[in-house]
Order: sequence, then structure tokens, then C-alpha cells
Amino acid sequence: MDLNTPIISKIIDNWIDEDIGRGDLTSPSITEENGNAYWIAKEGGIFCGVEIIKEIFKKIDLKISSKFNISDGDQFVKDQKLLEIYGPSKSLLASERIGLNIAMHLSGISTYTKNLVNKLEGTNIKLADTRKTTPGLRIFEKYAFKCGGGVNHRMGLYDSAMIKENHIAWTDNLNNAVKKIRLNSPFTTHIIIEAENIEQAKEAVLAGADSVLLDELSPETIKKNVQELRDLSMNSLKKEVNKNLIIEVSGINPEEISKYLIKGIDLISTSSSITKSNWIDLSMRYIKKSYR
Repeated sequence: MDLNTPIISKIIDNWIDEDIGRGDLTSPSITEENGNAYWIAKEGGIFCGVEIIKEIFKKIDLKISSKFNISDGDQFVKDQKLLEIYGPSKSLLASERIGLNIAMHLSGISTYTKNLVNKLEGTNIKLADTRKTTPGLRIFEKYAFKCGGGVNHRMGLYDSAMIKENHIAWTDNLNNAVKKIRLNSPFTTHIIIEAENIEQAKEAVLAGADSVLLDELSPETIKKNVQELRDLSMNSLKKEVNKNLIIEVSGINPEEISKYLIKGIDLISTSSSITKSNWIDLSMRYIKKSYR
């Protein structure tokens, strides 16, 4: 993950300011010395946050050194020692809560995502995320989703166009909606149309959508109609199937994802990795005496 951007640097600065503020009022109670500490997993999962944690350490105190025994996307087990750190005792304690909080949150997302991705094994279907993210944390949460084996959907409203239910309510028809987006956007713009029924999905394909998102449709309905949607993408002039058409499924209960492993589907998108995942429990253990 590239942290060398002003925006990400400012976000991490805000985390530190939120917790430390004008200074740690408890720090005068401890001795001024260097010490060792380590992070340990209190349950298993998929780790996420190595470079982010390193950046937190660096911003709090350049004298903190760290050795990670794990990489982003790696699986870990209960009682596994994840990283070792050395530095001024006050700085180690100042970094503890900020670093653990973001690592536990992101590792929870990665772990939840990996469990869903495993259910797609043996298919050509990819798991995609959504824009349902915590304000201010989108780039980190979407990174955690990737560490769990998923793929990122659009990052925001600026990198692809999606005509959703509420957009359709304010358009005269999908053909004109697509034409207006093409006219006012770069030629590389990807257009997605959300469909709540098969007739709307057919209309979306004929309107020239690059992707059709089948929202809250039953697996039986999708199985019955997915090939027809691909047939409708045929170019009437060249008589060739548009192999670039992406068919996406969303709005399903993640516990029922195995029912949607249907040939012809490219993506299953879900917000559950971020909205339903639990933090993974990690802890820092401090060793007062220095061994360096």
C-alpha cells in the first residue's frame, strides 16, 4: 500500500492527534528508558496493516524500530507473535492504541472477506466491495478488502458511472441517460446500470451499459436469464458477442452466497465485509527490561 500521499499522511496525523492531543498525561508516571514489546494474536485471522503501522510508529517516534513476522494478507493463528518493537517506553505506549485499533479493524475486514472468497473457489466469480465504507477510512478499508482476496469496485463517484434505482427515477429513459453520460465523460468511462428485474436488465444491456448489476434477484431468476442477457449484448452490426459485458450480482445475504455460484456471473458485490465484520482481537505485551 502506497502511503506516500499527502492525504493519507494527514489522515494518520489526525489519528495521532485524536488520541495523544496535547500530550499523554500518564507518561510522567513511567521511567525514561528503552524497552521491548510485541503484538500477539488473541484469535486467528488474516492480517492487514503492516505499512500503516510502520507509518504510525515513524510519526510518533523515529527511534521506534519494528520487526514484522507477518505480511498483509497472511493468515495467522491464536497466540502467534505478529511483530516485535523496540524504542523509548513512552513512545511504545503512545503508539499502542492507535496501531492496534487500525490493525484490528482492517484485519477483521480481511478475515471476513477471505471467508467469503473461499466460498467462490472453483468459479470465475470475483468478490467486489462497495462504497459503503466508514467516512475517512475508505482507502484503508478497501485495501483490507483486497488483502482478503476481494477486488475493489469504484473508489468513488469519479471513477465510473453507476445509474442506480434513484437515478432511474429521475431519468426519462436509460438510452438517453447513457448518452448523456457518454457525452459529458471521458471515452474510457465505465457505465454500470443497476436493475431490479430482468426486463430492466435487458433494457440496460440494449442501452449500452458496460456492466449490469442484478440487485436482489433470486438465483433461480438469474440462472434462467443470464445467458439471454449475454446474447442481448451482441453487436447488431458485427454480429459478435460483446465479451466485455460484466454481469454483477448484489443485494444478497452473504450466508447464501453459495446459491449464486452461477455460470455467467462475473462479480458478486457486498458491503458486508465492512459493515458486518468484527474486529480481530490483538494485544501488545510490554517487556520492561531491554535486551539490546
